[in-house]
Amino acid sequence: MNRPLFSLLLLYAAASLSAQDTLSVELKQLRATAQNKNFELLRSQAQVGEAQAELLKSRAAYLPNVEVSYTGTHTNNPLMAFGSKLNQERVQMEDFNPSKLNSPDGIFNFTTKVEVQQPLFNKDALYQKKAGEIRVEALKDYSTRSRQYVDLEVRNAYMQLQMSYAMEKVLRQAYSTVLANKAVVANYFKNGMVQKTELLEMEVRQSGIESQLKSAQAQVESASDYLFFVMGENPKGRILKPSEELSLDNKLIAPTTLPLERNDITSQQKALSSFDYMIKASQATLLPRINAFGSFELYDDKPYQFDANGYLVGVQVSWNVFDAKKSHAQSQILAAQKFSKSLELEQYLEKSSMELRKAYRQIDESMARVELAEKALEQSEEAYRIRKNRYDQGLEKATDLLGAETMVSEKQLALVESTFHYNRAVAHLDFLLNEPITQ
Repeated sequence: MNRPLFSLLLLYAAASLSAQDTLSVELKQLRATAQNKNFELLRSQAQVGEAQAELLKSRAAYLPNVEVSYTGTHTNNPLMAFGSKLNQERVQMEDFNPSKLNSPDGIFNFTTKVEVQQPLFNKDALYQKKAGEIRVEALKDYSTRSRQYVDLEVRNAYMQLQMSYAMEKVLRQAYSTVLANKAVVANYFKNGMVQKTELLEMEVRQSGIESQLKSAQAQVESASDYLFFVMGENPKGRILKPSEELSLDNKLIAPTTLPLERNDITSQQKALSSFDYMIKASQATLLPRINAFGSFELYDDKPYQFDANGYLVGVQVSWNVFDAKKSHAQSQILAAQKFSKSLELEQYLEKSSMELRKAYRQIDESMARVELAEKALEQSEEAYRIRKNRYDQGLEKATDLLGAETMVSEKQLALVESTFHYNRAVAHLDFLLNEPITQ
């Protein structure tokens, strides 16, 4: 493929990026946006809201239940007709006539009734309420941990975007260097000082970098799209560009033990403790239940009139003496689930400690790679400088110069990648240590 076509394609790729709206963004801004719009966070908040709504049902364990009704009837049923007259306080001597008692005329009855039920002692309901409260607290802790995870995702995505731009910058610098070297070789070739093969080798190298540049530009777009996704937004043709360039995070790393106050751990601990109250609630179903009740009624044979009234109050004690051992079986099921949950928590703690130790090792390994990459880059730059001077003096071939230049760009890319991996390891350690979200 000829050079003009390569240049045209490269210009087209650059134009496609510039045609999109490029936004310079800060990490602080992105973290704040994600905390308000991320889909996973919105879903976890909905779960907390659902648990809180379920908890409202437990208020039935201590709050009264009040119902108001208004009923109109018409009947000639002997018993109901006589009873309705009694309630309406309209019974007269002739109503005791056996013929009227046996075959009464139809009668209207309109009743307004206020009914109240007040729990006095329902121990199982109180235990269930307590278990529900602990479940809400566990979900809140889980939601907080989800926020920390999303914050980690934003940091990683932002660093990925920084690395993509840094790699593109390295390749553009390499492209400029190749073009400059190619111009020198072309001039030498024009004057008959070098063979055409050396010029062709320069063109091959130029083609390779152009291909790498296209991939780097695509990687920038992909990293930007993912960052938009984590924030819960649609790109809409926009490209994000980090306001800060990729640089080594020099945060002081001091080894420490697993923090048991970490929100994912406290969430599981609270979920485990809720089983105690569920077991007590199951056992308490065999205890007596005491409930008060009462009603006040207004009667009349005409609608919306209230000439007579009456009331009823009482207390009910009920006791499920034998439930075919259902409560005992439920208690055993819950006890087994609690034991399983305790083993799961113990395993989770061991795994979390292992991940923490691994994170410290990754930081040490990543730092070692950064230091090696810096040293290798310094050596390759010096080697290229020497090769370039010797080539200008006619002591080296274009192949040697290309090899040295390629090595420099490779070591620059390796340093960018090593820096990214180190910073990502630091961010992951912050997450494992339950570092608070700072924006």
